[in-house]
Amino acid sequence: MSSDQVKKCASLIREAERIAVITGAGISTAAGIPDFRSPGTGLYYNLQKYHLPYPEAIFDLNYFIQHPQPFFELAKELLPGNYQPTLAHRFIRMLEEEGKLLQNYTQNIDGLEEAAHIERVIACHGTFKTATCLSCGQKYSLSDIEIEIKAGKVPTCPCSPQSIIKPDIVFFGEALPEIFFQSVAEDLPQADLLLVMGTSLNVYPVAGLVNAIRPNCPIIMINKTPPPAAFQRKMELLLGSCDDICRELAQEVFNRRL
Repeated sequence: MSSDQVKKCASLIREAERIAVITGAGISTAAGIPDFRSPGTGLYYNLQKYHLPYPEAIFDLNYFIQHPQPFFELAKELLPGNYQPTLAHRFIRMLEEEGKLLQNYTQNIDGLEEAAHIERVIACHGTFKTATCLSCGQKYSLSDIEIEIKAGKVPTCPCSPQSIIKPDIVFFGEALPEIFFQSVAEDLPQADLLLVMGTSLNVYPVAGLVNAIRPNCPIIMINKTPPPAAFQRKMELLLGSCDDICRELAQEVFNRRL
């Protein structure tokens, strides 16, 4: 990443009025949240004692119904309030304060957008803020089940001792929230800049948002690793730490320090 690249991207942000932002796990690692796959430290590694048939089974609804404990072990780690927002989160909030943020589409379930007071957020993969009984459909808030989760227990509904209360996180095979599709249809065509942060754009349907903007809409990607080759031709790449790059952009664009 060169200083000329940063200046070019800063100019694009400065000129934009309606910036759509896609965020992934890479904007939260600086908060101390482990990633999923790092040997020895990743969240999947630390769940080996549960003998998952494959790492992603923790987010498989059918597996969860039969074996809920691994997910709730992960949930205990990721509950809102355990971590603080990063500089990257604060940069997105800065965009909002300056009237430039159209929408933040986050793939994360850590709740750090809310902790950073970002208001224009679509939680593409759901949230811990609410939960639902898988048997009777009764709705719960996080406060209703938080004590049980922190105690390492599986929260259950009074309707039956076997009725699991599942946080409203989107599992594999479940549809994304309706508000996601509504916002993509209504908001993205208005975007005059797409900012991709902390994700390599390998997970769909969120990765498909790159194709939902207008053909002439510029794209900036901030990430440690590049996206698939098909995307690279369409965007300006700033490769490195999200926090470090956002710090530079905040200074260049707004003459403000994060």
